[in-house]
Amino acid sequence: MKNKIALLKRHPKYKTFIHWGKLISITGSAQLVVQAVGFACGILIIRLLPVHEYALYTITNTMLGTMTILSDGGISAGVMAQGGKVWQDKQKLGVVLATGLDLRRKFAIVSLLITVPILFYLLVHNEASILTATLIVIALIPAFYATLSDSLLGIVPKLHQNILPLQKNQVAVGLGRLFLTALTMFVFPWAFIAVLTAGIPRIWGNFQLKKIVYGITDKKQQPDKKVRNEILTLVKRIMPTSIYYCVSGQITIWLISIFGNTSSIAQLGALSRLGMILSLFSAIISTLIIPRFAKLATNRLLLLSRFILIMGILNLILSFIIVGAYLFPTQILWLLGNGYKGLDFELFLSVAGSCISLLGGIVFSIYTSRGWSLPPVFLIITNLLSVIVFASILDLSTLKGVMYLNIAVGLISLLQTSLFSVHKILKIKKV
Repeated sequence: MKNKIALLKRHPKYKTFIHWGKLISITGSAQLVVQAVGFACGILIIRLLPVHEYALYTITNTMLGTMTILSDGGISAGVMAQGGKVWQDKQKLGVVLATGLDLRRKFAIVSLLITVPILFYLLVHNEASILTATLIVIALIPAFYATLSDSLLGIVPKLHQNILPLQKNQVAVGLGRLFLTALTMFVFPWAFIAVLTAGIPRIWGNFQLKKIVYGITDKKQQPDKKVRNEILTLVKRIMPTSIYYCVSGQITIWLISIFGNTSSIAQLGALSRLGMILSLFSAIISTLIIPRFAKLATNRLLLLSRFILIMGILNLILSFIIVGAYLFPTQILWLLGNGYKGLDFELFLSVAGSCISLLGGIVFSIYTSRGWSLPPVFLIITNLLSVIVFASILDLSTLKGVMYLNIAVGLISLLQTSLFSVHKILKIKKV
């Protein structure tokens, strides 16, 4: 037995296997805690908020996602791409980060001006009082403020693969949110309180994250014009696509908010909450895989093999999740409470749609991490045509109809981004 172990240790891939095993175990276990805590918060909110309040909460969370995408517009991808080139130089990485944060703040102002009036209208349209809508908008500010920097700050430890402090920070934020949610929801079952309890811990987490980041990179660096131009070059190519994803990625909520009712909104939001478990895979990929893919040498065979490996493993895992949702819907729906019984097939559609969206998002992150961008005109026209075609044949006033639309559009988008990634890799000249 000892001889076999000694032989195994001499294997050329042994150290690589052990290294990846440690990284995945650290990231996976931490993310398991983060997602479990987030899932517990979500279930607690679903069970304690009245259906109407949960519908307003769902609309608000959806708009927060849109605000975040608009305030980024490709800046994170630009910082990742530029940071991947200079990650070993403390000063240069500090310049890239400072430039990205400066751009993000400016984009945030525009994002607020666009999205706040739309959010206010949708809340009032779905029977929220003026006071309630105002309180929800105010409660959303802390969470939005935190998103302005946390995604950019997290790039630095990811590039350095300084994973453990990053994971500890995320766990602490998640536990803080769970504590505040449990403390308030039993007494104040209102949507704006649920939104506020999510934002406050993230602000605290950002202060702690800065301590981690500025131990690795130089805090004193100022935004640089050349780096800004490099990031903006990528932003100009990605921004139209990002704006489109603002709409298409949340199209189910928008459509059901306009054509459906608050009960359908709450059902869709509750079912989508179950898809949070998929965030575990997304977090592991974005933490461990995307930064490494960004740093890979420009080698066609290497990039293609890694891309196929990533997609193959993800497709296998997500297939098991979809089958599980189909076979055990009653047991899964029990978590949501009595208000959401009987949504067996809707659960299956929701999980399938979430898996497709996850794959599409990962492919998008993979190719943008290399500084590539899919021509926005082609992407948007193709997807808009698919929306128009499927919207004309589906009943968008029903939950099932909206979910079918989400799956169809998601599949077309996934096919486009995957083919584009392979095309860009194959265009690389052989060395």
